[in-house]
Amino acid sequence: MKEIIFPRSLKEGDHIAIISPAGSVEEKQLEKGLEMIRQKGFVPVLGKHVFTKFSNGYSYAGTEKERISDLNWAFNNEDIAAVWASRGGYGCQHLLRHLQLSKFKKNPKWYIGYSDNTVIQSFLLKNNFASIHAQTIKTSSFGVTDESYDLIFDILRGEKPNYTVESNPLNKKGTIEGQLVGGNLALIYALLGTSYSFDFKDKILFIEEIGEKYYALDRMMMSLELAGVFRKIKGLIIGGMTNMGDEKDNKNYEESFDDFANQLISDRLKKYDFPTLFGFPNGHILDNRPLIIGANIKMEVDDKVMVQF
Repeated sequence: MKEIIFPRSLKEGDHIAIISPAGSVEEKQLEKGLEMIRQKGFVPVLGKHVFTKFSNGYSYAGTEKERISDLNWAFNNEDIAAVWASRGGYGCQHLLRHLQLSKFKKNPKWYIGYSDNTVIQSFLLKNNFASIHAQTIKTSSFGVTDESYDLIFDILRGEKPNYTVESNPLNKKGTIEGQLVGGNLALIYALLGTSYSFDFKDKILFIEEIGEKYYALDRMMMSLELAGVFRKIKGLIIGGMTNMGDEKDNKNYEESFDDFANQLISDRLKKYDFPTLFGFPNGHILDNRPLIIGANIKMEVDDKVMVQF
């Protein structure tokens, strides 16, 4: 395994680029997040097309050319110390073939986001760069926990997170160490069979999901199984499973960790014996604790459950 490159720690006054690589956003949706960045001692710098709107079957934050222009500017501008996605949605896959890392390789920077941003984080890891799977700027207006953001700034300053997680009866016990890969399940699934897919061999896989019918969740799990993913990984972490199934029929629709979704996943994993952790606080949930994709972690699943970076 090639050595993973971790961007430098940020210092007060550093510039953080804000870009919109997927769905469109409104200015008011970013106000709280931008002010938070300022209060933490950093300078938010907006990409040219952050608030651009382009409708083409979906409300994108600009055309593919406009969105990739902002992302390549942020990645390769020497004055930018980190890049933070305004939101997810859909559209990051459009950009993969056009991402440029020429100057980024000489001056790596943290990329922060989740959801659709999983594909960009997979691209970065294929090029041996770590990234932060965590809240976007837009979600700051949703009433998320303060710690969700405080922990991101801790990582930007050079600290590594350690988590103690509530035990779940579906967990499979064990202690392992390995590189963390993954993110949003739908995007992991969408990249299978492409040159941009994660390398799963001997990795610890993280998955989370929102807004899928149960049969669609099962289809994605089946695709990972048919692709041999579960024969390759050393461990699995399941994060938020929320807004799953049909809202009118699911009493747990608004819950962060849907019981039936977790049971469905557990059923698909019965023949595998790797350590498995359910209910990790990361995903499309209010208490979304950051994970470092590409980092080596220790995962201990017993009566006490810990994830250490």
